[in-house]
Amino acid sequence: MKKQVMEYASGNEMAAIAIKQIGYDLMGYYPITPSTQIAENLDIMRANGETDLVMVAAEGEHSAAGICYGASVAGGRVINATSANGLLYAIEQFPVQSGTRYPMVMNVVCRTVSGPLSIKGDHSDIMYLLNAGWPILFASTAQQVYDFNIIALKLAEQVRLPVVVAYDGFFTSHQKGRCFRFAEDETVREYIGKKQEEYPFLDLEHPITVGSYMNEPDLMNNRYQLHMAMEKADRLLPELFASYEELSGRSYGKVEGVGCEDADSLLVLLGSSYDTSVEAVEELRKKGKKVGAATLHVLRPFPGKELYCLIRSADNIMIADRQDSYGAGGGNLSLEVRAMMQRYGSRAKIKTMIYGLGGKDFFKEDVKTMLAWAENPAKPEFAYYGVTQGDDESNEDENSPLFEPVTGERTKIGAGNNLNAVTAMPGRIAPGHGACPGCGIPVNLNLLLRGIEDPVVFLFQTGCAMIVTTAYPKTAFRVPYLHNLFQNGAATLSGVAEICYRKQQKGEIPPGDIIFVMVSGDGGMDIGMGSAIGTALRGHRLLIFEYDNGGYMNTGYQLSYSTPLGARSSTSHVGKEQYGKTFFHKDMPQIMAATGIPYVATVAESNPTDFLKKASKAANYAKTQGTAYVKAISACPLNWNDKPATERRVIEAAVNCCYFPLYEVEQGKTILSYDPEKNGKKIPVAEWLSMMGRTKHLKKEEYREVVERLQQETDRRYRELKERASGN
Repeated sequence: MKKQVMEYASGNEMAAIAIKQIGYDLMGYYPITPSTQIAENLDIMRANGETDLVMVAAEGEHSAAGICYGASVAGGRVINATSANGLLYAIEQFPVQSGTRYPMVMNVVCRTVSGPLSIKGDHSDIMYLLNAGWPILFASTAQQVYDFNIIALKLAEQVRLPVVVAYDGFFTSHQKGRCFRFAEDETVREYIGKKQEEYPFLDLEHPITVGSYMNEPDLMNNRYQLHMAMEKADRLLPELFASYEELSGRSYGKVEGVGCEDADSLLVLLGSSYDTSVEAVEELRKKGKKVGAATLHVLRPFPGKELYCLIRSADNIMIADRQDSYGAGGGNLSLEVRAMMQRYGSRAKIKTMIYGLGGKDFFKEDVKTMLAWAENPAKPEFAYYGVTQGDDESNEDENSPLFEPVTGERTKIGAGNNLNAVTAMPGRIAPGHGACPGCGIPVNLNLLLRGIEDPVVFLFQTGCAMIVTTAYPKTAFRVPYLHNLFQNGAATLSGVAEICYRKQQKGEIPPGDIIFVMVSGDGGMDIGMGSAIGTALRGHRLLIFEYDNGGYMNTGYQLSYSTPLGARSSTSHVGKEQYGKTFFHKDMPQIMAATGIPYVATVAESNPTDFLKKASKAANYAKTQGTAYVKAISACPLNWNDKPATERRVIEAAVNCCYFPLYEVEQGKTILSYDPEKNGKKIPVAEWLSMMGRTKHLKKEEYREVVERLQQETDRRYRELKERASGN
């Protein structure tokens, strides 16, 4: 055994420690709860000079997977982490990597797959990977997360396959416990060994082609080789577990159980629920009950023989699935265990329960109930456990609206762009929302809507604005509202708009102007940029409104492509080796203007009259000509680290330093709406940066070059903007 030290840490923290000790070359990633902490912790280590890991913040999980694949092909040791819909977004990339046989490791912090949107832990994401050709290790404790990350890379490189380490979101990922890690990084690196490449991609003297087109029988042979690699992994895992036990003193197998040797009734489940089951089984066995529990540490290759040998004595088996394969009478774990038991000729009575979806807690009493259910022949073979019965009796008239709808008649008040007159506009967002004090989102949304007199249909991408306004069963919206994920909002709304126009043409719904508005923010125009550009190029008649709060705020403030250069975030820390975000903010208005849409504008709450005029103009273009785009700078006191009461001044400073200039591009012509130089209000960028805690460190002399670079880039962009405006 090698020397180890104790850490009181969570699964995500232990994953980051293992990754750092392994000495990976690159991590391609995109923040998604609950896996984001892995990248955040690694970024802290990177900022402090504890690791030289190259961290590439992609604009979405699909790109993150591509970055990892490219780095793997080039011969790097590569790590990734994702969850839920992020995994699904990238899923087409995973068979590419296994099919071309390039090793890497990916942590999947298991979470509910949307929709409806939920960020809590269950197994509905990991089961989508069963057919991707990746070996999958499943950790039930934070200690196992650390150990399996080390074993996974050794396995990956010996069988030339990418490997997943999966564990429960928020249970294993966030709950802290006593864990052990190796005292020296070199211990881990010696165990894994140096990476060997049989066919180095970057050997220019011996060039190779990767991922060529294949027909039968070559593809058949490729798939057979992949099958043989998985068979090799199956044979190799016991050896790796044994060698790791010699190193660490911790013993693992493909499966694990308690009380299985003589159990009459037995529970099979995955992940963190196993520890709860162990406690319940021990209590029941003290009372003379012959019960047991079993779990799998390996999902792929499926350990059928080992699991059968562990649970074959039981007469009654309950398989608890934290996921359902809808219409199949059980989740994937249940289906595979049933098939395995039939293969080995078991006569055990097998039942299935779907439990714990959406992170629903699991207690010892639940274990006891499930075991009793397994023993009871009167109970059905398949059931959902923990379903809450609704109330069928209601005193409310289901046909009566909860509030008066905001129709065209109520909004057509002739307010125009008059700041005082628009106060009569009925609110389309109720005052009841959960935004933080000082949050700019409701301010900007209300200003936008004050300038739009036609009825509105909303689509919100995932983000703070969506989360704080639609916590089920309540909503803050008095108009039609739809949510879809970050990456597909504009395309989704374009479908809504086109069907509406078609139904109006066919006379199926009343004619009349409707403004279709997509609301994006919290980095949504990074991962969703492709969808937005495609929508703009097609010219759908809708309005894209971006509240730019400069980060992925709804996941704990990771850097986005709109975060200022040098700003501190949870994935751009400040330390002796790092000064915050390392690249300039994205100029999304100019990107959208380049698509040739009829109207693009920037707005700020510090200039409300200008905001209202542009909102009105954007709505007119959106209903008559094509896609319009409006971007507002939006305050986030929590993550900008300033005071809610000062946000209007902070926003005004962003405008006056020209970091966020106010202008519009109408029919290709650039018009400067406000010139702080002409008004004698121009200030240095440094003055604006000093107003926020996330950038206050840039006042230090050691970061002068960073501020100068930002000032030069801001001046360059503003100079070019003025030149375009004067050239019209």
